[in-house]
Amino acid sequence: MTGITRRAAIGLMAAGAGLLGLGVAGGYLLRDALKSLGGGGMMGSGMMGGATQADMSSYMKLFDRHTELKRTVETIDGGVRTTTESDAPDLIALLQVHVSSMYTHLNQHAEVTCMSSSLPTLFSNSTSYRRELTLTAKGVVVKETSSDPRIASAIREHAQEVTGFVRDGMPAMMRGMMGQ
Repeated sequence: MTGITRRAAIGLMAAGAGLLGLGVAGGYLLRDALKSLGGGGMMGSGMMGGATQADMSSYMKLFDRHTELKRTVETIDGGVRTTTESDAPDLIALLQVHVSSMYTHLNQHAEVTCMSSSLPTLFSNSTSYRRELTLTAKGVVVKETSSDPRIASAIREHAQEVTGFVRDGMPAMMRGMMGQ
């Protein structure tokens, strides 16, 4: 049995470091691409639907700071009651603006088509369920319900998707985009 030469060991280390570097760089490139969706990119080609550049900016900030959010989901008849909060005043304001903006998109039928497998159902049935948004000192309380079991299921699915976003950040969004 022969040992590995110093030259071969250095080559293997360099190759490993190169692969690690490519993985890290690829992650940053993907993140930067998502951050620059405003002018052209996915949003400009219609992949983000009604999301504005301001919406995209708030999504990215929320994903960047997901560890500073706390979220609970309560299953109720026909839907959910969720509470999403933070101790950071700027993040509380951002969260309140984000949820208000999403409800504006729903009311205007300006579908945001990315990041969630449940959003298409909710947007196409936006008049088939009730939404109540309460702004609190620490964030938002949302109550969404429907008498249609299919819509109630989509409401609950979306609540779990958002919980994944809060828990896992960007990786959860990527899983949603890839349909996983």
